[in-house]
Amino acid sequence: MRISARQAAKKFIESHYPNCEVAYLAGSVVRGEETESSDLDIIIIDSSVGESYRESLTEYDWPIEVFVHNMFTYKNYFKQNIDRARPSLPQMCAEGIILCDKGQASRIKNEALQLLKAGPTPWKTVEIEQARYHLTDLLNDLEGSTNALEDLFIVSKLADRTHEFVLRVNGHWIGEGKWILRALKEFNETFAEQFAFVFDDYYSSRSKTGVIQFVDEVIAPYGGRLFEGYSSHPTNRAAE
Repeated sequence: MRISARQAAKKFIESHYPNCEVAYLAGSVVRGEETESSDLDIIIIDSSVGESYRESLTEYDWPIEVFVHNMFTYKNYFKQNIDRARPSLPQMCAEGIILCDKGQASRIKNEALQLLKAGPTPWKTVEIEQARYHLTDLLNDLEGSTNALEDLFIVSKLADRTHEFVLRVNGHWIGEGKWILRALKEFNETFAEQFAFVFDDYYSSRSKTGVIQFVDEVIAPYGGRLFEGYSSHPTNRAAE
């Protein structure tokens, strides 16, 4: 049997980053969601590192994803995560188990927790209009499509854009992949269930009606579909 996640992470850190200031173990193994395919997400903060990088490898029979930063690059990544509303690094630092600490681990963890609590940069009117415009374009494509195979990809894009719209207009973090539904549940359990039902029903029945109606209802409180009069020209946004 392989050694535990925590033991493997500690050995890995001691072997590869013995002089780091901070190290966390994060991911499914610390959330109680471990599966046979789970890997170890290890965050390293080491002042001797010139630039940030990510590396994937296998040691101690564990697949390992290591995210390496120095005291400046982790802050840059925090900002980038906030701007794109996907807080991957703050989330890992906030949830992570401290495995190495030379005095900064708790401070960085608290910094990450505060960022998560504050939420992403709020969408402005121009960003809401842009999102409505793109959703309108996808809805029109789906309504007019006669190719069932193309519909699969339109609906997939609609699911992603709709989840992003709902969460951003409500000041919540967005997800990616499996994190889409998790992010929606953190926002609103009932809405997440409705979202999952609508898109699952489409992939089961291939009926477009439910998806179109659902997305229209989501954007209705913000002005509904947007095509006529929309412009991304900066001179038209001077007042935004």
